[in-house]
Amino acid sequence: MRQFADFDFSRASQAPSAYRGEASKTLAGVLLSAVLASLLVVADQVIENWADGHLLLGWVALWSLVFAGLAFCARPMRRASMAVAQAMDAWFVSARQAREDARMWECARLDPRVMDELRAAVARAD
Repeated sequence: MRQFADFDFSRASQAPSAYRGEASKTLAGVLLSAVLASLLVVADQVIENWADGHLLLGWVALWSLVFAGLAFCARPMRRASMAVAQAMDAWFVSARQAREDARMWECARLDPRVMDELRAAVARAD
Protein backbone atom coordinates (compact mmCIF):
# COMPACT_ATOMS: atom_id res chain seq x y z
CA MET A 1 0.00 0.00 0.00
CA ARG A 2 1.40 3.36 -1.02
CA GLN A 3 1.45 6.02 1.66
CA PHE A 4 0.92 9.74 1.26
CA ALA A 5 4.55 10.46 2.19
CA ASP A 6 5.74 8.34 -0.77
CA PHE A 7 3.61 10.17 -3.32
CA ASP A 8 5.62 11.63 -6.19
CA PHE A 9 4.74 15.33 -6.07
CA SER A 10 7.16 16.17 -8.87
CA ARG A 11 4.50 15.04 -11.34
CA ALA A 12 2.03 17.46 -9.79
CA SER A 13 4.50 20.32 -10.17
CA GLN A 14 4.94 19.37 -13.83
CA ALA A 15 1.24 19.81 -14.48
CA PRO A 16 0.29 22.23 -17.25
CA SER A 17 0.38 25.83 -16.11
CA ALA A 18 -3.27 26.30 -17.08
CA TYR A 19 -4.28 23.59 -14.61
CA ARG A 20 -2.19 25.12 -11.83
CA GLY A 21 -3.74 28.52 -12.56
CA GLU A 22 -7.23 27.06 -12.26
CA ALA A 23 -6.31 25.38 -8.99
CA SER A 24 -5.00 28.64 -7.55
CA LYS A 25 -8.16 30.46 -8.67
CA THR A 26 -10.25 27.82 -6.93
CA LEU A 27 -8.19 28.09 -3.75
CA ALA A 28 -8.41 31.89 -3.84
CA GLY A 29 -12.16 31.67 -4.27
CA VAL A 30 -12.51 29.34 -1.30
CA LEU A 31 -10.34 31.59 0.88
CA LEU A 32 -12.27 34.66 -0.19
CA SER A 33 -15.57 32.93 0.53
CA ALA A 34 -14.38 32.01 4.02
CA VAL A 35 -13.33 35.59 4.78
CA LEU A 36 -16.58 37.02 3.48
CA ALA A 37 -18.64 34.43 5.35
CA SER A 38 -17.00 35.46 8.61
CA LEU A 39 -17.72 39.11 7.79
CA LEU A 40 -21.35 38.23 7.10
CA VAL A 41 -21.68 36.52 10.47
CA VAL A 42 -20.30 39.57 12.27
CA ALA A 43 -22.49 41.94 10.26
CA ASP A 44 -25.56 39.79 10.88
CA GLN A 45 -24.97 39.95 14.62
CA VAL A 46 -24.66 43.74 14.43
CA ILE A 47 -27.81 44.12 12.30
CA GLU A 48 -29.76 41.79 14.57
CA ASN A 49 -29.61 44.37 17.36
CA TRP A 50 -30.99 47.19 15.25
CA ALA A 51 -34.60 48.32 15.11
CA ASP A 52 -36.82 47.12 12.26
CA GLY A 53 -36.70 50.47 10.44
CA HIS A 54 -32.98 50.21 9.83
CA LEU A 55 -33.06 46.58 8.74
CA LEU A 56 -33.39 47.21 5.00
CA LEU A 57 -30.72 49.88 5.05
CA GLY A 58 -28.46 47.52 6.99
CA TRP A 59 -28.88 44.68 4.50
CA VAL A 60 -28.21 47.00 1.56
CA ALA A 61 -25.06 48.23 3.28
CA LEU A 62 -24.05 44.67 4.10
CA TRP A 63 -24.38 43.42 0.54
CA SER A 64 -22.60 46.50 -0.77
CA LEU A 65 -19.71 45.63 1.53
CA VAL A 66 -19.79 42.00 0.37
CA PHE A 67 -19.54 42.92 -3.30
CA ALA A 68 -16.88 45.55 -2.62
CA GLY A 69 -14.94 42.94 -0.65
CA LEU A 70 -15.18 40.50 -3.54
CA ALA A 71 -13.86 43.09 -5.96
CA PHE A 72 -11.17 44.32 -3.59
CA CYS A 73 -9.84 41.01 -2.24
CA ALA A 74 -9.98 38.65 -5.22
CA ARG A 75 -6.59 39.47 -6.73
CA PRO A 76 -4.60 39.54 -3.45
CA MET A 77 -6.19 36.26 -2.33
CA ARG A 78 -5.29 34.66 -5.68
CA ARG A 79 -1.70 35.84 -5.31
CA ALA A 80 -1.52 34.57 -1.74
CA SER A 81 -2.94 31.17 -2.69
CA MET A 82 -0.48 30.86 -5.57
CA ALA A 83 2.42 31.71 -3.23
CA VAL A 84 1.24 29.11 -0.72
CA ALA A 85 0.87 26.50 -3.48
CA GLN A 86 4.38 27.21 -4.78
CA ALA A 87 5.84 27.02 -1.28
CA MET A 88 4.12 23.70 -0.69
CA ASP A 89 5.40 22.37 -4.02
CA ALA A 90 8.95 23.36 -3.11
CA TRP A 91 8.60 21.77 0.31
CA PHE A 92 7.27 18.51 -1.17
CA VAL A 93 10.15 18.38 -3.64
CA SER A 94 12.74 18.99 -0.92
CA ALA A 95 11.13 16.39 1.35
CA ARG A 96 11.16 13.85 -1.47
CA GLN A 97 14.82 14.62 -2.18
CA ALA A 98 15.65 14.16 1.52
CA ARG A 99 13.88 10.77 1.55
CA GLU A 100 15.74 9.69 -1.58
CA ASP A 101 19.06 10.79 -0.06
CA ALA A 102 18.29 8.85 3.13
CA ARG A 103 17.47 5.71 1.11
CA MET A 104 20.67 6.07 -0.91
CA TRP A 105 22.74 6.57 2.23
CA GLU A 106 21.18 3.50 3.85
CA CYS A 107 21.90 1.48 0.73
CA ALA A 108 25.49 2.76 0.67
CA ARG A 109 25.91 1.95 4.35
CA LEU A 110 24.90 -1.66 3.70
CA ASP A 111 26.66 -2.16 0.35
CA PRO A 112 30.37 -1.24 0.04
CA ARG A 113 30.12 -1.05 -3.78
CA VAL A 114 27.53 1.72 -3.57
CA MET A 115 29.64 3.52 -0.95
CA ASP A 116 32.65 3.35 -3.31
CA GLU A 117 30.53 4.82 -6.09
CA LEU A 118 29.41 7.68 -3.83
CA ARG A 119 32.98 8.40 -2.78
CA ALA A 120 34.09 8.42 -6.42
CA ALA A 121 31.26 10.82 -7.32
CA VAL A 122 32.22 13.16 -4.49
CA ALA A 123 35.87 13.03 -5.55
CA ARG A 124 34.89 13.90 -9.14
CA ALA A 125 32.75 16.81 -7.92
CA ASP A 126 35.70 18.30 -5.99
